[in-house]
Amino acid sequence: MEDLIDKTSNKTDDNGQDILLSADFIRKLQQLSVVINKSFAGKMRGERRSLRRGSSVEFADFRNYVFGDDLRYVDWNAYARLEKLFIKLFIEEDDVTIHLLLDTSSSMDFGTPTKLHYGKQICAALGYIALCKYDRVCVTAITNNTGPRIQNIRGRGKAQLLFSWLQNLTPNGSTDIGKALKEYAATAKSVGPILLISDCMSNDVDLGLKALTGRRFAPSVMQLLSREEIMPTYAGDLKLVDSETGIIKEITVTPGLLKKYQNKLHGYLEYLQGICNKYGINYLNAVTDSPVDDLILHTFRQRGMLD
Repeated sequence: MEDLIDKTSNKTDDNGQDILLSADFIRKLQQLSVVINKSFAGKMRGERRSLRRGSSVEFADFRNYVFGDDLRYVDWNAYARLEKLFIKLFIEEDDVTIHLLLDTSSSMDFGTPTKLHYGKQICAALGYIALCKYDRVCVTAITNNTGPRIQNIRGRGKAQLLFSWLQNLTPNGSTDIGKALKEYAATAKSVGPILLISDCMSNDVDLGLKALTGRRFAPSVMQLLSREEIMPTYAGDLKLVDSETGIIKEITVTPGLLKKYQNKLHGYLEYLQGICNKYGINYLNAVTDSPVDDLILHTFRQRGMLD
């Protein structure tokens, strides 16, 4: 995992809420767009080229006339030359729904800044990019099922609504990412690019990701971990309390135990990346004390997720 050591500063507004994105960062985001490598059916005319054929002003191709076709699209010049009817086809411009799934379980309330705050920043940045390009945005909080969501917002004027909604999310509950993803795959009304933002410390993540690909989403996974989770500095006798279940475990931390923990962690990260590779899913990870603007402006672009 890339070792980014610069710290992300936490700032608050006049109401005491964390400021998710700086004004300078927002200006840079306006130049970006979410890369779409598949064709998805949109709901309204947008700023994206669709692989489907539509009725915009840009010509694409011809096809033979079929009884019942709209005569407005007949190429009468071709008919005058060839005495055959052809229909003119045009490139259709669609909006696309960008789906963002943010883990808000209790385990995300850890680190400096917390994994949840960092995840909110990613959602705010990607959502803003999509809104600027008139894509639709749907953000859903997930724990052991799908929770609150803000959906089908469109246009830059909805950015403040998105930011306020994200700021009000609080960590709560346990994690079952697999169950939540399967529920989302079964109930979502539209498909499109979908990004899971989570620490991914849950059972059956693979089954949830399989369900998303089976529904023809284009998934990506953004795994967030705190610096302390990657390189813990604990020592001696400790009483650990599970943040989600409340289960208490007493342990003695030794160098050998820390080494065993790190081997287990890296083994799990490799397993998760292997699952994503199996299903053709983009996998990224980040440490929450690394600058979120570097992640968005550089890493996401280098991975071909933003342009």
